[in-house]
Amino acid sequence: MYIEREMSETLRMVMNEYPIVTISGPRQSGKTTLAKKCLPEYGYVNLEDADSAEFARSDPKGFLRQYPVPLIIDEAQRVPELMSSLQVAVDGRRDKMGQYVLTGSHQSLLREKVSQSLVGRTAILDLLPLSLAELGAIADGMSADEIMFKGFMPEIYRQGVAPARYYRNYLRTYVERDVRMMVNIRNLAMFEKFLRLLAGRVGQLVNLSQLSVEVGVSSTTINEWLSILEASYIVYRLKPYFGNFAKRLVKTAKLYFTDVGLATHLLGISTAEQLGRDPLRGSLFENLVVMDAVKRFMNRDEEVQFYFVRTQTGFEIDLLIESGGKLRPVEIKAAATCRDALAANVRRFAKEESAASVPTLVYDGEDYPERQGVKWVNFRRFMP
Repeated sequence: MYIEREMSETLRMVMNEYPIVTISGPRQSGKTTLAKKCLPEYGYVNLEDADSAEFARSDPKGFLRQYPVPLIIDEAQRVPELMSSLQVAVDGRRDKMGQYVLTGSHQSLLREKVSQSLVGRTAILDLLPLSLAELGAIADGMSADEIMFKGFMPEIYRQGVAPARYYRNYLRTYVERDVRMMVNIRNLAMFEKFLRLLAGRVGQLVNLSQLSVEVGVSSTTINEWLSILEASYIVYRLKPYFGNFAKRLVKTAKLYFTDVGLATHLLGISTAEQLGRDPLRGSLFENLVVMDAVKRFMNRDEEVQFYFVRTQTGFEIDLLIESGGKLRPVEIKAAATCRDALAANVRRFAKEESAASVPTLVYDGEDYPERQGVKWVNFRRFMP
């Protein structure tokens, strides 16, 4: 079963605007499938294959002759030496758009090499796991707890793999291959403990010192590990808002997992029913909604900024979406019952911040286009 991706239209559009398009995102988010489905006439080579990678590394010009355009090059960050030859190749026929599609699962490595050699020659798209809209009717037939338990990785739905087995193997592959490629971690058990501790802090402020004590490594190491997780799209750090709304704003980022299903697995949750009783259910629901909003804008390749608001006196807005000079405050609640008190913070923000627009409460209940100045929307239909 192939699930149509929202990014398909964006990909086809930029293929007509740039000689190279780079698709970055976490492992198994569907980058290769997206490229092949949208561009069935393109050739394909995977640089995860040791022989192909060595050929590209030792003889990049010969490699590009053997694999002519149009071509999809998978895991391109593994052979950075190829980028300069790609630059020369596309410059020789600069008026031809859509010559190459590059994919990669390591954000910083790929972007670094692209920025060095392919500036002005490539569009960069970020493909995260499935969105609620992409799941469509599949999600409509599931409870919020079932959705959070299963997560959003395409393979779980395409192959019908049990979530526990999928995420167990996913972690094993990630830790044993990708992490070791990026950094020398002597004690993998400590790194896995760090991952599980992060899952217990979904939606919370990142406290490096506290994590350092609990894991037993330095704060510098914790920060390095967090950067690795962010670069490989495992976690997402939501920045605090520094506006004029209030003084003494919190200046530390909040942490979410790109795929809430992975966080659920790391917490040791084995069924959707168990998740429904878990103390972190509200935080996991917040993770689901925040990341779905991020995915929607990424899929459309729209320039927006995401923040949260928290003051040292305890006032908080879960998600603030800045676009076109407007600030959309979004409060996120796992409840299914509409109670006006839930929307108090977004209502206050809208009154005190002149740039505020469409204050919204996202929850698991019925839609109300307007209720005391606030839009109430079920999480399945939240279309930022």
